[in-house]
Amino acid sequence: MRTTQNKDWTKLIIGNSELTFPFFLGPMGAGISLSRLVAAVANEGGAGTLTTVGIREIWSQKLKRKVSTYEAVLLEVETARKLSPAGVIGLNVMVAVARDYEDSIRAGVEANIDFISVGAGLIGNLPIIDHPHRTFIAVIVSSARTANIVLHRFKKNKWKEMGYELAAFIVEGPLAGGHLGFTVDQVTKSEFQLEAILPDIKKIAQENGNIPVIAAGGIYTHEDILRIMSLGADGVQMATRFLATEESDASLEYKLAIVNATKPEDIIVSTCSPCGLPFRVVLSSPMYQAHLSATRPLRCDKGYLLRKDAEGNFTICPAKTDNHNFVCLCNGLLASIGYNSGEEGIYTAGANAWRVTEITTVKKIMDELKGHT
Repeated sequence: MRTTQNKDWTKLIIGNSELTFPFFLGPMGAGISLSRLVAAVANEGGAGTLTTVGIREIWSQKLKRKVSTYEAVLLEVETARKLSPAGVIGLNVMVAVARDYEDSIRAGVEANIDFISVGAGLIGNLPIIDHPHRTFIAVIVSSARTANIVLHRFKKNKWKEMGYELAAFIVEGPLAGGHLGFTVDQVTKSEFQLEAILPDIKKIAQENGNIPVIAAGGIYTHEDILRIMSLGADGVQMATRFLATEESDASLEYKLAIVNATKPEDIIVSTCSPCGLPFRVVLSSPMYQAHLSATRPLRCDKGYLLRKDAEGNFTICPAKTDNHNFVCLCNGLLASIGYNSGEEGIYTAGANAWRVTEITTVKKIMDELKGHT
């Protein structure tokens, strides 16, 4: 990956593709950052990142037959390519979604995806594949320590020799939405904010081949982009502003919940996720409210977040047995995009979601972020 200069920002080359605007759409799962939203961002010169969370359930319902994660990812990438033939399209995989992790990566490689971003946990194994081409990996990190771990794992496991190339660090601060790479008490401390953690990770990136650094979490305006890039970021990643767009696959109820959140306290950090990580969510989310009132029946039947038991089978999830401390994210997130009738939705969002005042279009937001309006 290399960069070229523009008067307001740095153009970014990722893999074999140039971003005319050094912007990444952050992955939003389940099923929000899918082909329509991703292609709209890619057509505006940014990089669109497809989410893989819940993808087999979505395509199984669309096609009215059981679809594997591998097939579903291929179908979604193909759809996005048709909507944005020349755009930069990426794929996000979550380490926490362990059962689908390797199959999602295999499908991304097969589809010749422009890049794969890895998050929701330290990077897991990259599957051995007969690569016909290089596959570019962007890893989400939240500290210099995790960046060093990623570098160590790439070297130890000889992933580059296997066809994978570390293409970028995505540095995610504690103002991001969904799962956070921080403890609850770290979220508000100054030393853990994006501006504080970025310089050390940038230094590590420069010392290891000048790996590009993409800043994420709490970036909202054109001015924010210029400010964070002045601190050393090579690009930015944003998601929350695109939740309530016409192209977003979030349900209308989800979009309205974002628009109707009018103060910072409407977006909270909870420990209700079965992943064991702090989790930022819209306070008014029906599933979260039911969780608070202890009225939600125990339902956990999708199994995306299952962990292996002592015998190596995927059977363990705290939400299966503890309805007091955890919510079933599988059911809640699928309900938030209209793929789980009868279930309450849970709405994830970044700390700045309360600033969203209307349902708008990707083009309008992108023009504003580029400084055209």
